[in-house]
Amino acid sequence: MDQAKKTVAFLTLGCKVNQYDSQAMLEKFQAAGYEQVDFGGMADVYVVNTCVVTAVGEQKSRQMLGRARRRNPAAQLVAAGCLAQKDADKLKGLGVRLVVGNQHRARVVELLQEAVEKDQQLVAVEGITKIPYEQLSISRQEGRSRANLKIQEGCDRFCAYCIIPYVRGTIRSRTPGDIAAEAQRLAEAGYREMVLTGIHLSSYGRDLADATLLDAVRAIAGVPGIDRIRLGSLEPVIVNRGFAQALAEIPQVCPQFHLSLQSGSDTVLGRMRRRYTAAEYHEAARHLQAAFPGCALTTDLMVGFPGETQGEFEESLAFCRAVGFAKMHVFPFSRRAGTAADKMPGQLPRAVKAQRAREAIALSGELSRAYRERLIGARLRVLFETQDGQEARGHSPQMIEVKARGGVPGEMMDVVITGLEDEGLTGDLC
Repeated sequence: MDQAKKTVAFLTLGCKVNQYDSQAMLEKFQAAGYEQVDFGGMADVYVVNTCVVTAVGEQKSRQMLGRARRRNPAAQLVAAGCLAQKDADKLKGLGVRLVVGNQHRARVVELLQEAVEKDQQLVAVEGITKIPYEQLSISRQEGRSRANLKIQEGCDRFCAYCIIPYVRGTIRSRTPGDIAAEAQRLAEAGYREMVLTGIHLSSYGRDLADATLLDAVRAIAGVPGIDRIRLGSLEPVIVNRGFAQALAEIPQVCPQFHLSLQSGSDTVLGRMRRRYTAAEYHEAARHLQAAFPGCALTTDLMVGFPGETQGEFEESLAFCRAVGFAKMHVFPFSRRAGTAADKMPGQLPRAVKAQRAREAIALSGELSRAYRERLIGARLRVLFETQDGQEARGHSPQMIEVKARGGVPGEMMDVVITGLEDEGLTGDLC
């Protein structure tokens, strides 16, 4: 290949970890002389970073590979990520030149070059147990203010519905020193907010001799220029009074926490193989609310898990009301071959799952509005990110979008909240 004139296009499906991994691979291509172009146009190389969390995500991953093939039959296709880890041989049938799973992504350009030179399809997928953390790194992201910073890989929870441990492997953690070094590079590039991401963030450090999640947070907090630290999804089992109070002593930590729920019914939680009860979850939420008064709690809620009765569903909704979430990510149960839940009796009809999802989404909207209404009149520090004419948009520490005239992208400015807009807030600069 004449790499100096080549173009590459990326499409990323799924989670923030995938977004980070895509950025790391993109920077490898750019270092090799590639120019990034839009995935909707013509490119010499198309990279699809795939997802398998739901059947929809898996289907879309295949569709996007097929769409890229039709757009430019002469292009080289690269399939990366979780579907590549799960179904490497099947992806070869879609004409993919390189299949790279959840390892060897740092060598993506080298591996693609090898496959092209040998004029063959290459599968760079291997077992992902008992392997070290893959040293990926980034120096920038598309936004100008906030950056995802991956600190952990893998999960060993094996919840009944989840395929992720099978495609992401065992717990691997990045050292606090390496985390701080990347945070410093991002701060020097102008990023003022770090979002800590991982496949199972609460397990960070279990494979290291002397590091915990709090150590990772403190390592970033010590980097000059970083004003905000936001945690990704947490398990309630990690949140005790001491943990919450320790976070509150770090001034950069944002008062917004995504505490994974899945269900508010103990019987459903048991079938899911979640390792907490509704009462234990509520206690974790109270610890955060006590340490961070007025904080925004967000969560994931699964509806239609096998055997979920109408009573269990209603119990789950009542629990969500009791906690008072600022926002909920609602999704219906999706069967994943190879998981325990796929073989469970009591699989619910699609129509029932869809109806319950609609009801839960309506509740999420109600709770979100109630939370945002309590912020009217408050003075919030907003990190502005985009501008449209005289109006700018950014996010409050509670991770709520705020619109205000006169805001400057890249700057933190005080805003008095005056009203609601869609899922966000409006306000005036102080």
